[in-house]
Amino acid sequence: MPVDQDLTALEAEDRLVTTQSDVTSGSPENTEVSAQTEEELLRPQPSKLESFFAITKSLIIRALIVYFITSMFRQSAPPKADLKSPSGGVRGPSVNMFNNGTKLDMYCYISEREFLKNFEDADLIWKHTGLIYGDWYGGENGDGTFTYHTNITPSHSLKHNGSIYLHVYLVKSGNSPDPRDKELYAGHFATYSKKVLNKYKKLYYQKTHNLLTGQTEKSEEEVRKAETVKNEIVSHWHPNLTINLVTDQTNWMQGSVPPPLDEFIYFLPDGKYYKPAVFLNDYWNMMRDYVPINETTETLELHLTYQPLSLFKWQLYTAQAMRDKLSMFSALGGEEQDEEQDTVKELLLDTSPYLLALTITVSILHSIFELLAFKNDIQFWNNRQSLEGLSVRSVFFNVFQSTIVLLYVLDNETNVMVRISCFIGLIIEIWKINKVMDVKLNRDDKILGLIPKLTFKDKDIVFFIFLYQRWIYKVDHKRVNEFGFSGEMEQIAKNGTPAITESDKKND
Repeated sequence: MPVDQDLTALEAEDRLVTTQSDVTSGSPENTEVSAQTEEELLRPQPSKLESFFAITKSLIIRALIVYFITSMFRQSAPPKADLKSPSGGVRGPSVNMFNNGTKLDMYCYISEREFLKNFEDADLIWKHTGLIYGDWYGGENGDGTFTYHTNITPSHSLKHNGSIYLHVYLVKSGNSPDPRDKELYAGHFATYSKKVLNKYKKLYYQKTHNLLTGQTEKSEEEVRKAETVKNEIVSHWHPNLTINLVTDQTNWMQGSVPPPLDEFIYFLPDGKYYKPAVFLNDYWNMMRDYVPINETTETLELHLTYQPLSLFKWQLYTAQAMRDKLSMFSALGGEEQDEEQDTVKELLLDTSPYLLALTITVSILHSIFELLAFKNDIQFWNNRQSLEGLSVRSVFFNVFQSTIVLLYVLDNETNVMVRISCFIGLIIEIWKINKVMDVKLNRDDKILGLIPKLTFKDKDIVFFIFLYQRWIYKVDHKRVNEFGFSGEMEQIAKNGTPAITESDKKND
């Protein structure tokens, strides 16, 4: 079946199909509130300006990731031989399955099954016909967007930490993704994406109460759970989701699509065409707006928005998705990463572009100067042959001071980049101890007979001996220097009276 085959024209107007039954409105009687401790409620929150320098460091890291990913597109991949070709010739680039101006129909299903093999297990909640691929000015607002709103009745499984998925298909107008429609079945000529709609978050329960009144603001359910568990993973819901269809005519070579874009680009069996990516986007959903799903949940609102997406913006979103999957970032704590994400989104949405650009510039300069300071400090101490003029006591004081600063930023849940900076500074200060003193492990003398003692030998002992000698042996003003002058002569020349020496005091 050729991709450009003429299809039977269907009705061009939109049809909205809903399968859920009407639900009665009203608030549940026993709504469980979020399990948030009093410390979190009373802890002072930094202002936006105070958050700039901390958060933009994370923006710099993300910008570097985006830069490295976009640089991949500039690297020309060597042509690969087509193993399926009898002659083993060079494989040619694949073109987009949909040309600009192609009419499309979109089908949105919800199901509790991750892999939709049987369409009888899914509910069609939105069917939109007459979409035009490459149209950036359609819709009511003239920006290419179309919206739809519906309500979902959660099942018993979903109320008890189950999952629910959105399956989105886009086919040429008049075709269907359902194999039961044999005459209209699109087959391979359908682009598809799925996403789990609910998100799992960890709630913490603590036994807290007011020290003055002895009362607690927690609900009975939270008090009961605090007796048995410290935390609990609960399913959460956010009503908004955007369906982005990547609108671009870039020719891709099968097997040479750089990650993470290769997770979204699929090729037809013959390798001549590829399917345009469907990106289900929830990046702009604030984590604080997610609400828990429990037994008291009667209905869930769902707002779907269709919008075309350029290749450049798609690269930014996929780079962000790749960053979230990196183990080195996820090890720092998922909850902290979510809070930082919300702060970054607020900065991008609410801050003036000029102020944001200035802040990023200052933060980049601050990061560069901080790295240079670390480098110069290490270089100074590493190349130092003599410790004259340096204080051993100040080195130990700097270790103590850096430790206090690091503990403070850890206790106040400061940005991860600030913590890393303070930790590196502390390591450098500890390293300096070995430069000013000989630190050895005394295995002969142990603490409790198990732990060897650390012995410190001052390398700067000569300097201390000099200070001691100067204190013992006072200055002799009668001693004549190599020019024939003494301190007593200088004193007589200035004041007309000789200087009083220690021997004069004893004679008196």
